[in-house]
Amino acid sequence: MAADEPIEAGDHDPRLSHVLWIGGPPRAGKSSVATRLVRRHGLRLYNADTRTWEHRDRALRAGNPAALRWEAMSPDERWDGPPPHDLLEMSLHRERGAMVIDDLLDLPRAPLVVAEGSVLPASAASTGFARHSQAVWLLPTRSFQEGTFRERPTRPGTVALYRLLVETIGREASEHGVAVLAVDGSRDVDATVAVIEELFADALARGPRARRLGARQALLHEANEAIAAQVRGFYARPWANGDPDAVVREFICECGDPQCDASVLTSLVAFESGDVLAPGHGARVPPTAVRRTVGGTRGGGEGGI
Repeated sequence: MAADEPIEAGDHDPRLSHVLWIGGPPRAGKSSVATRLVRRHGLRLYNADTRTWEHRDRALRAGNPAALRWEAMSPDERWDGPPPHDLLEMSLHRERGAMVIDDLLDLPRAPLVVAEGSVLPASAASTGFARHSQAVWLLPTRSFQEGTFRERPTRPGTVALYRLLVETIGREASEHGVAVLAVDGSRDVDATVAVIEELFADALARGPRARRLGARQALLHEANEAIAAQVRGFYARPWANGDPDAVVREFICECGDPQCDASVLTSLVAFESGDVLAPGHGARVPPTAVRRTVGGTRGGGEGGI
């Protein structure tokens, strides 16, 4: 089945039946919700943002004009000059959707994967890759989105792009019949997670999930490694300045406790030289003890981790 080939109602491509999809524009709370689900249920996290530079490199190798134009600009030129529709084109919103599918197809089938990001393609629901019962898009209301701009200083070009993304992603979700959850500030993270857990209840019950502590910790470390790779990917660009080792980022606490919602602010070099644990949280199981329990084979038979 081709990635863009429409399907009959009820027909699904089984290759991504283990994926739970959380889409929506930036600043809708996708990452917070996805991380909470991953920790609580012992799942693998796929954060599309962490693949940004890999995706841009793919587009550059393919000679994509929008990617080439963006790469040739300075940061100021990117965000203070082009009109919103040009920014949308240079964000590779459409092209990266197909790359997300490729990434997900390349991941192990166990445990379940929570995929989140603004470039998740809503078309996955109508092409059979995403089950409707396993997909939800978070869409901020206009007033909620404007509030985030007031809370966090945002460049005018970014504001214009984010506004356009709400319209674009909302239209895509409607066209492809994806469930939408309005984000208006009336629910906190826990309440939003509860709504999504109810939507995903059947899939979560079927699993597979990581139940052993070491396997859960290894999955969280994998998610943190993706964050580190994203930072290094940025500073590897010819136009980027700075020392990636000195960059401080928010990493997920790797204690593996399903109730943990802590994060750890630390430098990249500190992350790569030791465990990421919030104060007072338990030590990680040695990686050699769990290396064969996480991932499994891509073709199936990976339960019981």
